[in-house]
Amino acid sequence: MKLSVWTYEGPPHVGAMRVATAMEKLHYVLHAPQGDTYADLLFTMIERRNKRPPVTYTTFEARDLGKDTAQLFQDAAREAAERFKPQAMIVGASCTAELIQDDPGGLSEAMDLPCPAIPLELPSYQRKENWGAAETFYQIVRHLADKDFVRTPREGRAPRANILGPCALGFRHRDDLVEIRKILDTLGVEVNLVAPLDATPSDIARIGAADFNIVLYPEIADEAARWLERQFKQPAIRTIPIGVGATRSFIADVAELAGADPTPALGDTHSRLPWWSRSVDSTYLTGKRVFIFGDATHAVAAARIASEELGFEVCGLGCYNREFAREVRAAAKLYNVEPLITDDHLEVEEAIAAAAPELVLGTQMERHIAKRLGLACAVISSPVHVQDFPARHSPQMGFEGANVIFDTWVHPLVMGLEEHLLTMFREDFEFSDANGPSHHAANAPRKPSEAQPAPEEPLVTAHDGAMWTDEAQRELKKIPFFVRGKARRNTEVFAAEQGRAQIDLDTLYDAKAHYAR
Repeated sequence: MKLSVWTYEGPPHVGAMRVATAMEKLHYVLHAPQGDTYADLLFTMIERRNKRPPVTYTTFEARDLGKDTAQLFQDAAREAAERFKPQAMIVGASCTAELIQDDPGGLSEAMDLPCPAIPLELPSYQRKENWGAAETFYQIVRHLADKDFVRTPREGRAPRANILGPCALGFRHRDDLVEIRKILDTLGVEVNLVAPLDATPSDIARIGAADFNIVLYPEIADEAARWLERQFKQPAIRTIPIGVGATRSFIADVAELAGADPTPALGDTHSRLPWWSRSVDSTYLTGKRVFIFGDATHAVAAARIASEELGFEVCGLGCYNREFAREVRAAAKLYNVEPLITDDHLEVEEAIAAAAPELVLGTQMERHIAKRLGLACAVISSPVHVQDFPARHSPQMGFEGANVIFDTWVHPLVMGLEEHLLTMFREDFEFSDANGPSHHAANAPRKPSEAQPAPEEPLVTAHDGAMWTDEAQRELKKIPFFVRGKARRNTEVFAAEQGRAQIDLDTLYDAKAHYAR
């Protein structure tokens, strides 16, 4: 058994809860003990929703295990139907309740409830959150879609599309949707429905009215989209419009299926990323080494943007959702890196430390890792912190999403340069830590003789036992912090290989010359 402090995904019933919370007039009856009701906090505290998720828990206790827990479930389901009057319900068990095998799906079928009750079989000990969300959405579509629905002919009407995948707790899903709607409106494409976000069960019933589907987030919608292809002969667009190049490809794909002219949508001039990538200033970032880890969709998109649109070098690429490992492995081949498919954050930390990148793009986990390693970082994927659900409009998709990505990725590197410059001049009397801000009249710079000398730093032991001298440590601090860790490790490896017991200035310079060859 392995204890994990952090997890990238929760159990599959949390994925089901994300779908239920995203939709309207749908209720989730979850057979679960008291301790499994924690998931509410994900939506009220992290996503900052102003209402609880539409979930009824049976909340059985240990003393109930000697009684009829099946009756507890039936009572909870009946009360939920009467109180909330949903158009449909989904029923299932949490990871703990799964062990007692009460079969919520079979129990609900025998109850003659006033609305459809969709059973969920979510194996908690084999699958995880994203799979649970995808399976839940698939079951909802399969059970509620009107299979006898016949689309009206295309002649005389605008093309129609379903937007599939936006969900609760999704990374910038709300804002991405705004940008996608703008593109479709420019192309003259009507939105038949968006699901699961804000869709009702009655909306799902008419999902067959669309001419094609747009799969924005494959982790959530790919399985349902494949069923719709078979059932309603609806083709699916799977181009993810993250980045300028992918947005242009997305527009071309939509225009082709819709029979529309892509020119008006392609004429967007609001994105500043292409201009900056061609500017003189961009040379500061050319060749920066970036390590990318997250859900497969965002990780693969980030790697393409980093390599093709910003001129970065991808030195690491991976994902935590194994269901999409094939896509990440294919992308990793393009950048000649070894794919990292794992849900162990300690493995990710080890890989980042070994790669010594200048920028880390990842989840909330990688943000913490990067901070510990002194690396610039930006969040590109769930799981995320509350600060990654901003009140402002902050998409990842479309041309405006490219602007947001540009700011989010470039600013940590630029601020790193600023911090490095402050460090370089720290010994100057005007920037001395002993003096206050120079622009304050009350903090006039002291004369060099009056400034308090910085205390001498003790010798630091390297991992191999060699000792860093004070002089070498001071010189090391002049190296920009975002590559200082790499320089330190290289120097220590060089000292060990050369059998040097002390790392002084000569060793530091010799190591620099050695690795520069």
